[in-house]
Amino acid sequence: MQNQVRQTETKVGIQSRLRRTRVKYIFIHGLGQGPDSWNKTVSCMREQEEIQCLNVFAFKEGSEISYRKVYKAFSAYCESIKTEFGLCGLSLGAVIALNYVVEHPGKVTSLVLIGGQYVMPKGLLRLQNMIFQLMPNGIFKKMGIGKRELIQLTKSMMALDFKEDLDKVDCRTLIVCGEKDRANRGASEMMAEKIHGARIKILEGCGHEVNVEAPEKLAEILEAFYEEK
Repeated sequence: MQNQVRQTETKVGIQSRLRRTRVKYIFIHGLGQGPDSWNKTVSCMREQEEIQCLNVFAFKEGSEISYRKVYKAFSAYCESIKTEFGLCGLSLGAVIALNYVVEHPGKVTSLVLIGGQYVMPKGLLRLQNMIFQLMPNGIFKKMGIGKRELIQLTKSMMALDFKEDLDKVDCRTLIVCGEKDRANRGASEMMAEKIHGARIKILEGCGHEVNVEAPEKLAEILEAFYEEK
């Protein structure tokens, strides 16, 4: 129950609670997911109380949403944390995490990018939007965002390009990708090559949503990474 409350708080509620609770790791979900997509992974980890599973869509303001607005609110949230912390993101969450690290050197202690991209694949995003158009509205309500808003968010990401910024990542980095995640595996391997000191883990038999498909294995990989100094 406590995890559910933590995942569905408003932006104001989250920032207020940060003054009382230590946040060691921030987990950021992907497009088509909500913060509860991390539940099984977090339940297998020892430091559950120090993991904050953010609801990215809670950062939107008003009826209009864009990547820049979400990222700006996320950055403000991170700036309110006075202790060191690590970022772990999947898909959209990986993009947000990478963006923050390259813009805030020295702020983040560790970075985990799962099924991420550093240059947005426009064709893939357009395909995602076509799929979203065909999905029933009820699915989006469970995510806390409307269909039109999610499509709007996806369109606003198309110009993102961090290929010249990968050498700015200054913290320990782990790249994770599912073996069957063909859309993101190439980018994952390239990030592992371009980010100084980064390592990569390919999860056999998994697709894109590693946190849903193999939560126990992902938890094992994360714990091993976090325990290293």
